Amino acid sequence: MTVNYNELSKKIKGTFVAKPLSGTLSGHAAGEPFDKHVYEEIKKMFPNNTFRQYEFLNDLYNKNPDIIGFDARQALFNSPTVLFLLSRGKNATDKWTVANPFEEKQNDTADIIVTAGDFYELIDVKTRNISKSAQAPNIISAYKLAQLCVRMIDNKEFDNFTINYFEIDWELKKDKMICCDTHFGCLFDANPSDLYINWAAAMQIQFHVCDLDQTFKGTRKEWTKEYLKHFVNQAKKRADDMIIKFVKPFEKYVN
Repeated sequence: MTVNYNELSKKIKGTFVAKPLSGTLSGHAAGEPFDKHVYEEIKKMFPNNTFRQYEFLNDLYNKNPDIIGFDARQALFNSPTVLFLLSRGKNATDKWTVANPFEEKQNDTADIIVTAGDFYELIDVKTRNISKSAQAPNIISAYKLAQLCVRMIDNKEFDNFTINYFEIDWELKKDKMICCDTHFGCLFDANPSDLYINWAAAMQIQFHVCDLDQTFKGTRKEWTKEYLKHFVNQAKKRADDMIIKFVKPFEKYVN
């Protein structure tokens, strides 16, 4: 069971959400209404298996009220790799109670989670105002993705989850943000060596989903190795550039 993105696109194209009352048409303020709209449509497809990330954790802990504390709750996950992506920190997990559940966080890994047995489909919704030229959005931390790849290799977990992106291209007409087009991409179908890392923007991988290459034909294990090679090479270059620019000119004054 996975989301049929062609079917989802048919449901979303041509629909609209109201312009934010704040008047802000960028970033989270513009993206959140469409994000919730996509969530509701997927929820109609899989009513019992679709969650926001915080909802998934609340549901898991609610079903196991006698399991208390960070370590015990970590053990509720059947996948240490998925645990790395979805769990909250120790302090927050220790404090969780039925009366004090998690709330949504803007930096959650997934906007939407669709579960099917032991398989997790993580979906991130991105929006793009087609009337303006803008820098590609932050997708995921390159460092976090490197850590994820290491866990996938160490835990031999390559086929129990996926990370997908759904882009909504919209334009403003009066007080409505209208969806003009949609795009879908899977992170693990992109060529790892083509992923752009913006080191100046908190090491974020950035791309528009509509531009995401989807021609990688290798296995997930091969993908993780290719990405780690790309990350290490880029990090080494960044480190060399930092030394040339910020160390070499000043070394003679401190030695």
